[in-house]
Amino acid sequence: MRRPHIRSVAVAVAVTTAATGLAGTALAAPRAGADHAVASAGTSATSVVDAARAAAFAHASATGVTRGDDLRAQDVMLDPEGARHVRFIRTHQGMPVLGGDLVVHLDRNLTYTGVTRAAGKDVEPATTDAKLTPEQAEAKAASVAKGDASGAQLVVDARDGASALAYQVRVTGSATSEDAGSRTVVVDAVTGKVRSNTPDSDEFLSPKLLDTLRERGETLDPATGNAPLSALGATPAAGAVSYPRTATGTGSSLFLGTVPLTTTQTARAGFLLKDPSRYGTETRDAKNQLLENFARGTKFTSTTNKWGNGAVSSRVSAAVDAQYGVTKTLDFYQKTFGRKGIANNSKGAQAMVHFGKKVPNAFWDPTCNCMLYGDGDGQQFKKPLVVLDVTGHELTHGVVDATAKLEPTYVDSDGNQYGEPGALNESLADIFGSNVEFFANNPKNPPNYLLGEKLGLAQKFLRRLDHPSLDKLEHTIDYWSPSAYYTEVHAGSGVSSHAYYLLAEGSGRKTIGGFTYDSPTYHGLTVKGIGRTKATAIFYRALTRYMVSSTDFHSARIATLKAAKDLYGAGSTEYKTVDRAWAAVNVTAANTPAPRH
Repeated sequence: MRRPHIRSVAVAVAVTTAATGLAGTALAAPRAGADHAVASAGTSATSVVDAARAAAFAHASATGVTRGDDLRAQDVMLDPEGARHVRFIRTHQGMPVLGGDLVVHLDRNLTYTGVTRAAGKDVEPATTDAKLTPEQAEAKAASVAKGDASGAQLVVDARDGASALAYQVRVTGSATSEDAGSRTVVVDAVTGKVRSNTPDSDEFLSPKLLDTLRERGETLDPATGNAPLSALGATPAAGAVSYPRTATGTGSSLFLGTVPLTTTQTARAGFLLKDPSRYGTETRDAKNQLLENFARGTKFTSTTNKWGNGAVSSRVSAAVDAQYGVTKTLDFYQKTFGRKGIANNSKGAQAMVHFGKKVPNAFWDPTCNCMLYGDGDGQQFKKPLVVLDVTGHELTHGVVDATAKLEPTYVDSDGNQYGEPGALNESLADIFGSNVEFFANNPKNPPNYLLGEKLGLAQKFLRRLDHPSLDKLEHTIDYWSPSAYYTEVHAGSGVSSHAYYLLAEGSGRKTIGGFTYDSPTYHGLTVKGIGRTKATAIFYRALTRYMVSSTDFHSARIATLKAAKDLYGAGSTEYKTVDRAWAAVNVTAANTPAPRH
C-alpha cells in the first residue's frame, strides 16, 4: 500500500534526456515489454525527442499543447517493432503544469501516431496574475499541514479537469502524520483555496487501515525465528588485493532465513552493506530518527561479512531483509524488462531501517529517494515491515513515480487517498510486488497472489489479487462501478488487480504453487488466462508507454489493449483476453464515464 503521497507533483522541470541514460548505441532485440532508453542505429535520442516535440505542437488539437507551453522530455522508449514514445512534462509560461504530462507516440519513421495525455483540456489558466503573495501561500500551507512551509512556487494546476494559477508549497515536519514527514500543499494563487494537501511519502499501511487494526485490537507479530549465522571470520584473499572490491556475504534475515548478499569489501576484515553489482544499492541505519536524508544514515559494517542474527535483537537483521528485498526487486525489473534501476537511470536504490521511534509502517519516500522502514510501535505492530512483498510493492511506487506518476484524485484530512488513478497506482504496486515474490522464489516466502501474507494478520493476508473482496480489513472491491471514483485507493485497487489476475490465470478455482484460488467474475463471465509472464509484460508496457498521471480504470483498459496490440497483435488471443479480463471486472467501452470537468 502506499501512504498519502505527493506522486512527484514537485517533479523538477529541467529533466533532460541525459537523465534517463540515453545513448547512441544500437537497439538490440529485447524481451517482450523491455525498456530501451537508447537510440537505434541512425536515429539519435535527440532526434526522437525533437520529432515528438514538433509533432505535439503540429497536432495541438489532439495533444492539447498551446502557445506558451514548453515540453521537456522525461523518458524516451524505443520499441523493437519500431514505435517510439516520448514522455514529456510541461511548463506554461515557465511555470510547471501539474497534470500536464503527456506521451507522444511515433512510428519508426518518426511520424506522429497518437498521444496519451493527462489533461483533458488546454492548460492555460484564466489569469496568470497572482493575488496572493508567496508568503501568504506559505502561511496558508503551514496552517493546513501543521508544519514549516517554504519555497512557494507558481504553477498551473491542470489536474482533474481544471486549470488554475496556484502556488505549490513544501511543508516539513507536518504534525498531520505519524512520522512527521513532509507534505506538498497546492494553494490557489487567486482565491487562497487549498487545492490539495498531499503527503510526500508512500506508506504501506494506510491511516484508515491502521485505525481499523487498532479498533479491532489486532496485533501484527509475524513469526521470525531464523537460526543465527555462526560468526566466522572472513577468508583472506591470496596474493595482492586492492580495495574496495565486490564480495559475497551471507545474512540471517528476520523473514527469509539465510540469504546471500553481495557486499563491498573495504579492507581485509572490513565489509560494507553496499552492493557494487547493483549500482551501489545500500541499506543504512536511521538510528530511530525521522531521517529523510540517506547521506546522514549510519552505514552498516562488518568484519566477517556475516550479517544479522535472524532476530530483532540485532539491528542488522532488518537491514538484511531490506537489502535482500531491494536487490531482488531491482533484479526483477532488470531481468524481466531491462529496466536499470527504479528510475531506469542506472542508479542504485537506497533503504534505511529503524526509521523513527515506534513508526508502524514502511514506505517509499521520494524526498529521500529511498525506502524507509519503521520498527513498529511495539504494541499493535511488533516488528519492522521489511517483508519481501512490502519492499516490492513500495519500490514499484518509485517506478510509477518515474513513469506515469499516477495521482490520487483527492486526500482527506486524515491522509487517506481516493480516486481511480491512485487506486491504479496501488494495484500496480500489488501486481509487481507479487511478481517480485515469484521472481525471488524464496522457500521461506513462497510466491503467490497474496499481499502481506507474512504480516501475521488474522485474515492471513492483507490483499489478494484473485478475489479482492475477501479482504475485510480495507473492504477491497472486485468490480468497477461509478462509486470507484470515491473509493479509498487501497480498497479501489481490487478492480485492476482482479483484471490482472484474470488475464494471467483465468477465472474459477485452481491451485497454483500450493495456494488455492477461486476467482469470480462479473455476471459469471469465463476467462481463460494467458499466463503470468505475458500478463505482466502487458501491464508493464501499458504503465511505461500509455499511462499518465490521470489514468483511471477505463483508460487503463485502453492502455493494456494498446500494449497487447504492440506485443502480440490486434487479432491475438492475448489482445482479446485483455478485453475479456476487463469486462470480467465490469470495465468496458460501453460503461466508460463521461469526462469530469
